Amino acid sequence: RLVGAARAVRIIRRTLQPTTAPNPRLAMSLGEFDLIQHFFTRPVRRSPLGVGDDCALLAPAPGMQLAVSTDMLVEGRHFVSTVAPRRLGHKALAVNLSDLAACGARPLAYTLAFALPRADAAWLGELAAGLHALADEHAIELVGGDTTAGPLNLCITVFGEVPAGQALLRSGAAPGDDLWVSGRTLGDARLALEVLRGTLQLPGDAFEQVRRAMEQPAPRVALGQALRGVATAAIDISDGLLGDLGHVLRRSGAAQASVAQAGSASPAVESHSDTDTSTPATRSAPSGATPVAHAPLGATLFAAELPRSAVLAALSADVQLEFLLAGGDDYELLFTAPPTSANAVRAAGIASTTEVSRIGRIEVEPGVRVVGVDGQVLATPWASFDHFR
Repeated sequence: RLVGAARAVRIIRRTLQPTTAPNPRLAMSLGEFDLIQHFFTRPVRRSPLGVGDDCALLAPAPGMQLAVSTDMLVEGRHFVSTVAPRRLGHKALAVNLSDLAACGARPLAYTLAFALPRADAAWLGELAAGLHALADEHAIELVGGDTTAGPLNLCITVFGEVPAGQALLRSGAAPGDDLWVSGRTLGDARLALEVLRGTLQLPGDAFEQVRRAMEQPAPRVALGQALRGVATAAIDISDGLLGDLGHVLRRSGAAQASVAQAGSASPAVESHSDTDTSTPATRSAPSGATPVAHAPLGATLFAAELPRSAVLAALSADVQLEFLLAGGDDYELLFTAPPTSANAVRAAGIASTTEVSRIGRIEVEPGVRVVGVDGQVLATPWASFDHFR
C-alpha cells in the first residue's frame, strides 16, 4: 500500500507510545530540577566534572585541540511535531556528532539546552533514551545544559578532540582533487519529507526506510577520524550537497589565493616542497596573511556516480537529481583528496565500515557543473536550505 501524508502521520503517532510506563508520582510533580535529575544526570568517566555545577570541566589529552560545534533543532523548522521523541533525541545529538566527524574529531562531551511546552515524563523518557543510546555508542558524555518552558526546541553543543594541526577543514581543497561522499542515502531524507507533505507517495516499507534516514541519521565519526591526513577538505551535508560544496569551494578558493599571495611576496615559501611538513588540513591561509580578492574554486559532479538508495532510484530522473543535490538533512561527509590518495580513501571507508563514492573533481574554473551520462551539463536550478528563506 502507498503511504501519503495522512497515513504517514498515523504511523508516526503510533511511535509516540512510550516503551516503558512512566512513574505516576514523577509525572504529577515533574519540575525543572526533577527532570534534569531523573532523565539527564548520568555519571561521567572521562570528564573531570559533569552535570550539577555552574560549569562542567573537560580535560583534552596532551597534544590535542578542542573541536566545538553547536546545532539547534526547532519544531516546525527542523522536525515535524509528530516525530517520535526517541528519534528526536537521536537526531539532536547525531547532527552535532556529524560536525565533529567532518572535523575528524573524537567525541568527548556535550551539553544540552532545551525548551519544552510542558514537562511530560513519558515523552522525556523516550527523548532521553534516544539521546543516551547514541551518546553511549560514541562514548560522549552529557556534562551540563539548561532547560526552560517554551516552544519546543533542542540545542546541543558538542566537544571533541583532534591532534593539533590535523583537523579536517573546509579550506584545504585544491584543483585536481577528487570529490568523495559517504553513504548510500543521499536524498532519502528529502524524499521522506515530501511524503509527509503529501507531494509524493511510497509503499509502507519504503517510506519507513527513508523516514529512518531523515530522523535517525548515522554520524560518520569513525570515517572522519580515518580521513585525517588523507582528505584535504571536508564538510557534512546538512543543507544539500550543492550548497555545502559551495562552502568548501569558497573557503578553499580564499585559502588558495592567500597562499599564492604569501608565496609571491616571499620566494622562500613553497607550500608543497619536499620539506613541507603540513598536513592536508593545514594547507590554508598562512597565519597573518593579508586577505586578498579571490574567486571560489569550481567543481564537476558526475550525476551517475551520486550514491542513492533503491527507493530513490525508482523515481523519475529529475526528482532523483533534485533530492540528491539539494535535498538536505543527509549528514553524510563530503570530502576531497588527491587522486593519488584514492586507495587510502577506500581503506578509510573499509576501516570505518562506511561506503565511499568518488563523485567528481575540484577545478580552477568557478561554478559547479553537473554532468549527465551523455556528457552534457545538466541544469541545476535549486538553492540550498536557508533558515531565513
